[in-house]
Amino acid sequence: MSERSAEAPIVQLNDVVKTYDDGRVRALDSVSMSVARGEFVAVTGPSGCGKSTLLHLIAALDRPDSGVIRVNGRDLSTAGNDRFRRKEIGLVFQLHNLLTHLSAIENIEIPMFGTGLTYGEQRQRALELLEAVGLADKQKVQPPRLSGGERQRLAIARALANRPPIVLADEPTGSLDSASVDRILGLFRDLRAERGLTLVLVTHDAHVAAAADHVVAMRDGRIIGPGSAEASSASPEQMRGRG
Repeated sequence: MSERSAEAPIVQLNDVVKTYDDGRVRALDSVSMSVARGEFVAVTGPSGCGKSTLLHLIAALDRPDSGVIRVNGRDLSTAGNDRFRRKEIGLVFQLHNLLTHLSAIENIEIPMFGTGLTYGEQRQRALELLEAVGLADKQKVQPPRLSGGERQRLAIARALANRPPIVLADEPTGSLDSASVDRILGLFRDLRAERGLTLVLVTHDAHVAAAADHVVAMRDGRIIGPGSAEASSASPEQMRGRG
């Protein structure tokens, strides 16, 4: 899937601007980009350059000051955000956002409530996802008793629960060892082959960026052109902060 599709992009941003602090901070500055269906795009750049803001706008967690964002043919300014996210988007947050009082398997089942799946179907899908991310033996364990890497893998499994056509992931491999990174990349690769999953992933990891079809480099709220895997190789400490 390294060639751009001739069909309409599944994600399209046109001249998107987003500011904070009454306009004093310009998080995104006239950003335009497109992502083809089934494509894997890695977004790289220094801390504070607008990477996480970009993901949040595509996920309709926030709204731009100006510009147009279309996802799967839908203008997000008119989309019902909760229903849109439940049907179209799988989100992997930098800080996991897991429900600490629920078990690992229950965290995966939560997004499936109200989708029409029976309890048995929800449980079976959750078990399959735990197996896919290497947590089959942790299904009854609550997040506080998991390691940082295990929590990250659980967050990835939860994001895939509703089989979304698009996954947006903010540093999803930042706390994983190399074997776990390869396992997650393999899972994403399989899902792309099986059902055309589209992946937009913020990363500082050169190995992860090298697996992408395209690398988008950002700086100071702008896309500065195609990036490279090497350009994303800063340490996690260098890349922390609001991206």
